[in-house]
Amino acid sequence: MNSAAMTEEEEPNNNKGFRLPGIQSIQNTPCARDAILHGAGGSLGAGLLHFLATSRVKRSFDVGLAGFVLTTLGSWFYCRINNAKIRVQQRMIQDGIKKKIVYEGSALDPIKNPGAETPSSPS
Repeated sequence: MNSAAMTEEEEPNNNKGFRLPGIQSIQNTPCARDAILHGAGGSLGAGLLHFLATSRVKRSFDVGLAGFVLTTLGSWFYCRINNAKIRVQQRMIQDGIKKKIVYEGSALDPIKNPGAETPSSPS
């Protein structure tokens, strides 16, 4: 087979993505890309505002670096906490759907018998 005739689907994917030390792949790590982008914006904003206020270049760089670290960590933790909450909600919904499927049409179906959630023996 001629290599020039290979289609895009047959070619190996060499897109390794952007990598930082300590993080395997920014694209595959949840919230990492957004956190770094927010950190870059926070760094630019903090450093620029400090420079406009004081006209001290070195100190403004330090403030910008601190702004990057704080904004990146804050954004990453906020995103991870929200993702964890969403996963918990999804698990609860999936469990509810499974129970609905199991109990649907039986004597334990809460929709069929709203007052009787547990089977009662006839007296």
